[in-house]
Amino acid sequence: MADWISTFPLTQHILGFTKTQLCRVIHSGPVPEHIGFIMDGNRRFAKQHKIQLEEGHNAGFESMAKLLEVCYDCGVKSVSVFAFSIENFNRSNREIDWLMSLFKKKFKQVLEHGDLCETYGVKIRVVGNVKLLPKDVRQVLDEAEEMTKNNTRAILNVCAPYTSRDDMTHAIRNIVKEGIDSKDITEDTIGKHLYSGPVPKMELLIRTSNVYRLSDFMLWEVVDLDCDIEILDVLWPEFTPLRLIWILLKWGFNRTYYGHRTANLLNLNNGSDDDSHSTSSSTTSQSQLKKTT
Repeated sequence: MADWISTFPLTQHILGFTKTQLCRVIHSGPVPEHIGFIMDGNRRFAKQHKIQLEEGHNAGFESMAKLLEVCYDCGVKSVSVFAFSIENFNRSNREIDWLMSLFKKKFKQVLEHGDLCETYGVKIRVVGNVKLLPKDVRQVLDEAEEMTKNNTRAILNVCAPYTSRDDMTHAIRNIVKEGIDSKDITEDTIGKHLYSGPVPKMELLIRTSNVYRLSDFMLWEVVDLDCDIEILDVLWPEFTPLRLIWILLKWGFNRTYYGHRTANLLNLNNGSDDDSHSTSSSTTSQSQLKKTT
């Protein structure tokens, strides 16, 4: 019933107007500089709706486009999407071939139209071990990067094919290759040599499908104390812009009311005068941290 009503032009107009106004509200307050998405649930969506697997992946891409618009409307500077894991090469050849075909199709649309990138000044960056991709797919992705290289307002990191273990291995190899002395290697050194390079610190990670794992996605970035993690009980194609807006409103409220997690922990450590006070403060801080998640 709800899906049927949502097809009415008036309903779409009202939803569009509401989305625009809420994005303006969010833009005026604290906004995550960098959001990561683990887009999980396309295959289950196809199975539940008794449609072809390819249609489920296509619905996932359509959902991604709508959510990216919300992110950039709200003022998010960088978005990273887990588009294809290196582990996905273990799937059937048919599914892999179709996903590669979908990649080419969607990025060719970016090259031909590029409305999203032009409107929001988005620079596309392909993050991952691109040598594992077929040559024709790499060519289209290279063209998309080249076409948007001068855009400076926002970044879209397309993580494909990607895993954090491969990312960190790649960083260490490059550090060794550059001959950097071990005494000079810091966390910043490793961070700058990751595939993603110098991007804003990730402050929000969202995963769909109610699965409580990170699936080897940007582990280096996510472990930061200031990164909140949201696990949603919806499949990726069912993740609506209004639900993302609610998450961003909640994130902004928590940051305004509670402040950054790192600041909370520093205040806790600096303010402990005795064991009893430390225990009390620890309980309070942990309670506050739970509220921010």
